[in-house]
Amino acid sequence: MAYRAGVVGASGYTGAELLRLLAGHPDVEVVHVTAAANAGAAVERLYPSLAAAYPGRTYEEYAPGDLAGLDVVFLALPHGESQRLVPDLVDRVGHVVDLGADFRLPAPAYERWYGSPHQATDLLDAFAFGLPELFRDEVNRSNHVAAPGCYPTAATLALAPLLAAGLVEPTGIVVNAMSGVSGRGRGLSTPSLFSEADGTVTPYGLLNHRHTAEIELALDHVWAGDHAVQVLFTPHLVPMTRGILATCYARPAVDGLDTATLLARYREHYAAEPFVIVLDDPPTTKATFASNAAHVTVRFDPRTGTVLALGAIDNLVKGASGQAVQGANLVLGLPETAGLSSVGVQP
Repeated sequence: MAYRAGVVGASGYTGAELLRLLAGHPDVEVVHVTAAANAGAAVERLYPSLAAAYPGRTYEEYAPGDLAGLDVVFLALPHGESQRLVPDLVDRVGHVVDLGADFRLPAPAYERWYGSPHQATDLLDAFAFGLPELFRDEVNRSNHVAAPGCYPTAATLALAPLLAAGLVEPTGIVVNAMSGVSGRGRGLSTPSLFSEADGTVTPYGLLNHRHTAEIELALDHVWAGDHAVQVLFTPHLVPMTRGILATCYARPAVDGLDTATLLARYREHYAAEPFVIVLDDPPTTKATFASNAAHVTVRFDPRTGTVLALGAIDNLVKGASGQAVQGANLVLGLPETAGLSSVGVQP
């Protein structure tokens, strides 16, 4: 018997990607989809790629009563929307998987980085930070999942083995990351226009990008030292549709490091992880296209005394919808890999 699922906010890029992934899931059936701005429209009209999987399906207006009794509901909504809906939803459904930022951070960190008090603080502890490779035990113990952002996923998976083994200092970490334009969502905005995005690289969110807090939270989780992890994070918009590449720099905390030793450490750390692939060569975003895989590698530069770690993902899959399905699999008691692939699409 298939688990019954709903997708709220299913007309955006992450919502549509959820529909694509769930269409191939052996144990989950999508029975309800909502979209405020596109209610009444056919799914196949907005996304012809989904026509074969959802013939005749239309987007509905959101009403919590329509979702009552569903096994899992995915929220693919803009920042700030989930905390308005979740209080009236959690007691009606089995599990909530939120792709937004609303339940990822503790209340003080949320207010600091998002500039306003959280509106559902009593429910923050009900959600596990949904990066399974680092928080699997927490997700398994939870009813609800807050899937982390795309930048934190790429950067954290690239750096985690170093912090977990105490090989680098927890401060002075620098993360420079590049994302395709789909990371800005489907809504119309000037930076997303072809004539604005094509042929240029644009840094943004200098010194205060909100995903900094998630990167630090996730790395603190694996770091056992006394000082909190501190990261300088700079995102860049680049002219491609999908993908994130994070290039991370850290200072060694021990002597005797070399690239071969670090690569062996990474392979040991991720040996049991189905979606993390440790490469000898530098990772590329194209190799992760449409997959739930994260490709990582690491180097030690003896000339500058710097550890270099790199991670590549598809921002819409491992960075959003695929990771949400991975978290849903865990809370539903399904195989973690169900409905997901670590194999990318090339060329």
